[in-house]
Amino acid sequence: MRLISVAVPVPYLEPLTYNVPDRWPDLPPVGARVRVPVGSRTVVGCVVGHDASPAPASGAKDVVGVLDKEPFLPADVVALCRWVADYYLAGVGDAIGVAMPPGSRRASAFKTRRVVAATSHGLSVLAGAGVTPKQRAVLEALAAVPVGLPASALRDRGVRSDVVRRLASQGLVVIRAEADERDPFERSVLAHVAHDGSRALSDEQESALSRLDALADTRAFHVALLHGVTGSGKTEIYLRLAGRVCRQGRQVLLMVPEIALTPSVAGLFRSAFGARVAIQHSALSDGERHDQWQRIRRGEVDVVVGTRSAVFAPLAHPGLIVVDEEHDTSYKQDEAPRYHGRDVAIVRAQSAGALVVLGSATPSMETYQNALAGKYTRLTLERRVLDRQLATVRLVNMRDEYADAGPDVVISRALAAAIEERLSRREQVVILLNRRGYATAVFCRQCGDTFECPNCSISLTVHRKGSGWKARCHYCNYAVDVPKSCRKCAAPYLEHAGFGTEKIEQQIIERFPGARVGRVDRDSMRRKGALAAVLSKFATGGIDVLVGTQMIAKGHDFPRVTLVGVISADVGLGLADFRAAERTFQLLTQVAGRAGRGEQAGEAIVQTLYPEHYSIQVACRQDYQAFFERELVYRRSMRYPPTVGLINTLVRGRTLQEAMQTAAAVVRGLQPAAAQAPFSILGPAPAPLVKLRGEHRVQFFLKGSRRAAMRQALRDALARMPEVRRKVTVDVDPLNVL
Repeated sequence: MRLISVAVPVPYLEPLTYNVPDRWPDLPPVGARVRVPVGSRTVVGCVVGHDASPAPASGAKDVVGVLDKEPFLPADVVALCRWVADYYLAGVGDAIGVAMPPGSRRASAFKTRRVVAATSHGLSVLAGAGVTPKQRAVLEALAAVPVGLPASALRDRGVRSDVVRRLASQGLVVIRAEADERDPFERSVLAHVAHDGSRALSDEQESALSRLDALADTRAFHVALLHGVTGSGKTEIYLRLAGRVCRQGRQVLLMVPEIALTPSVAGLFRSAFGARVAIQHSALSDGERHDQWQRIRRGEVDVVVGTRSAVFAPLAHPGLIVVDEEHDTSYKQDEAPRYHGRDVAIVRAQSAGALVVLGSATPSMETYQNALAGKYTRLTLERRVLDRQLATVRLVNMRDEYADAGPDVVISRALAAAIEERLSRREQVVILLNRRGYATAVFCRQCGDTFECPNCSISLTVHRKGSGWKARCHYCNYAVDVPKSCRKCAAPYLEHAGFGTEKIEQQIIERFPGARVGRVDRDSMRRKGALAAVLSKFATGGIDVLVGTQMIAKGHDFPRVTLVGVISADVGLGLADFRAAERTFQLLTQVAGRAGRGEQAGEAIVQTLYPEHYSIQVACRQDYQAFFERELVYRRSMRYPPTVGLINTLVRGRTLQEAMQTAAAVVRGLQPAAAQAPFSILGPAPAPLVKLRGEHRVQFFLKGSRRAAMRQALRDALARMPEVRRKVTVDVDPLNVL
């Protein structure tokens, strides 16, 4: 028997062994797609190896079909997927699925179009007789375009399909099908961004670029942290470094955290590198993603710009991988495989002998610790381009505002006055509140009843719905109309508590009736292209005040913005998450960096109930070093990353008791390994969100310095309990522990 190992699209499943029948004389190579039976159905899997020793030859089923004679997924990407599956305790099929483009489960996912071209015989008859006037008109049009015209273009000229068919039957034209590649740049409103490569670099930029050039020239694996304040010109360094790598015949991958950032950054690179730039992110249509992926695979691309999953792009010769805003939590996938795009990028660069540049004004604790330890080269940009000043920051203690004006104050007097001043000067304002919706809860003043999600342990968020209100769960999407009276006691005393971006938008419209106001959050940006359209309108001056969540806090460069207001800067500090202070510091520092990036000086006004908290204090000073040193003391004392490794294991059950019993059984199975490794086990205990989407949740943590030992112990424990594997979620190096 000729055996192959195949990764199939079944969660948590290891590769399966199949026999290749003799009707296929050649074994399908690693990376080829094959159709194989799994249970009672047939699926498309990916060949990941020819060593099938885990299964006895007699038990192997036959391959049903072979879709590729050559590798569809490059062998190095297959190897990367296997590493991801091993490190993040996921199925190989899960990881392969992330690397595959949409439509890859079919033999062909190309969109095709019919093209009509004149034959040599057709061109020759133009000089003589024997064709009708309509046929002659078609042949004359085709003679001017030797490669042919799409059939749709001929229809637009009034040529009927029967005329074309008769020409084809006479051998005067040929009709062929060709791939019709969809170009996402054609519809991107932010794609056409000019790059001025002649602008002189600052001394700091020159120094950083010189060191990065030298590292790139070695053609060896290396990781560098480009630690630059907001507006210091990191993107320009990426562009020039990418140009050097491309001239060496190697390729570049630029990763960005948010889909919103991709079109503008891709536009800059397209301006510099022409059409040999591809983009990869989930906001593209499936067809666009597939076609861009195929261009990369065929070697027609020098630069790929994309979000997290772009780390698996089929680049043949990667020489540079840039992870911009490397600290951003968007790089961590929240479903299997729960990989971190930054860390996978480093592993890929290591195998390719490429340079990795991690860029951020607020590096993650893990990255900065590695830089201090000498694992990464650290390059700093301490000044903005053209020596523009960082925004000045004012703290507003909202306890004083509440004491003077009551508990319903949302926009402080200082912020309101600053907005008025900017609007009078025709400058722009950004308002950040990292909480969407209109209100955070609705309750009855008479009986105290609150609207809670029946599926999740959380209050429903109130949203406007025409002239009424809708209460919605942001986790499971359960929604209910808010009635006029209480559901329990029928009293007409329902009130809204708290506030979100919708309410901020309404208050600004009411207080500043002449202002043009836009809002960016997940609710307002559901329609495809809506986010890019709003950001483009703001960039061209069509919006005066932009209200939004963290989506507006990073990466954007709007020179007319001179004021940033932060509502409830401490909204994340109350979360039961050891990274809460780090996230707060990063968000405040990043959003303050949106102000003063043009000729006018910038200001940030930060409203908070806890002005004395260290994360807020140092964010106002934009002092990363002070934050890192203070936060590291806390992390060391509590034994949290980056001082130790962490694995979060979540167990789900129909009841809390069932989940707790299952989690306790898994922990008991881990205890012998924990005593030998050693590593510590915390829990099990109910998760902060104890009920989510109808399931009760219990979690426990593994802590220790030997990550491989912890992963292996958990893998072995779950292998001994196959009946509970689908109830367990494993998150290695978690960013969210809720």
